Amino acid sequence: MFITIQRTVFLGLLFCAVLSGNPANAQSKNPQKVEADTLNAIGSLVSFANKHLHIPYRSGGTSKKGFDCSGFVRYCFSKWDISLPHSSAAQSEKGEEIDLSKARKGDLIFFKGQSSKDSRIGHVGIITETAPGYIRFIHSAFNGGVRYDLLSADYYQKRFVAIRRMIN
Repeated sequence: MFITIQRTVFLGLLFCAVLSGNPANAQSKNPQKVEADTLNAIGSLVSFANKHLHIPYRSGGTSKKGFDCSGFVRYCFSKWDISLPHSSAAQSEKGEEIDLSKARKGDLIFFKGQSSKDSRIGHVGIITETAPGYIRFIHSAFNGGVRYDLLSADYYQKRFVAIRRMIN
């Protein structure tokens, strides 16, 4: 009976909100709270990734003993129950493609392999900071392990392919 009363009260409030012409009042959840929760998750993800700076590069690595690029990204996102494949090319098929100008902290950034003429994706990182014309990302690089780099560096600028958002 209690559930029936709750449902009746909810439907009555919903009906009143619709009649009042304010559809925002008809929503049962606060969209600002959802947005804040998303921003907190992204901040936590980036903070978690930052705690792994200087862990060495290891081909095929997926643990604190050593990471390859996609293993590092996969490891970080798994802490938020987001399952990603262990391949930068396969990861680039997940999530939503985002225009470079709309990139934000927590998005994945993808690059071609070692040759800028290569057409295949061969590297991935997590964006940690953005500003107009500025993107910093954390990744596990062959020469240096988990570290920061900038998209504006010639090496990465020539190889940039896409940005994908996994957390909306």
